[in-house]
Amino acid sequence: MTTQHISDAGLAAQPAAYWTGLAYEAIIAFTRAQQAELGFTQPQFWLLRNLSKNDISSDGRGMTIPELQQAMSSYIRPEDDLTAEAEVLLERGWLTRDTGGRLWITSSGEEARVGLQQHAPAIRARIHQGIDDADYVTTLKVLQQMIRNTGATPA
Repeated sequence: MTTQHISDAGLAAQPAAYWTGLAYEAIIAFTRAQQAELGFTQPQFWLLRNLSKNDISSDGRGMTIPELQQAMSSYIRPEDDLTAEAEVLLERGWLTRDTGGRLWITSSGEEARVGLQQHAPAIRARIHQGIDDADYVTTLKVLQQMIRNTGATPA
């Protein structure tokens, strides 16, 4: 499908699932490419975030790979290998592993998480270029209503 020379009425008749799928794949690919240029992967960042008491983790307690996979189940992709990604972070000294197989973020891992997070605004700005906040908010509200219309609950 293409939007070249399609009227607003024509666009209104197009399937939302097609366009949301394309947007999802394009945004994920772009984000991951930007992060790779900066020397890290999205799953590595998620591991740090999920283990940090200053971010997603409520208590900063260590977690096993299966627990992390469960915690990330709504956004992890099938090709993401958390075991391999964790090994990289262990080698960098950003994580440690206890005798029970639980991963823990180190102080250098916390510093790295903060540093990596500083790149998020620039990545977001590139994705949102040419889109004002009001249009973005309207788009999200429309998507949330479509989710409700299908009987699901928006997150």
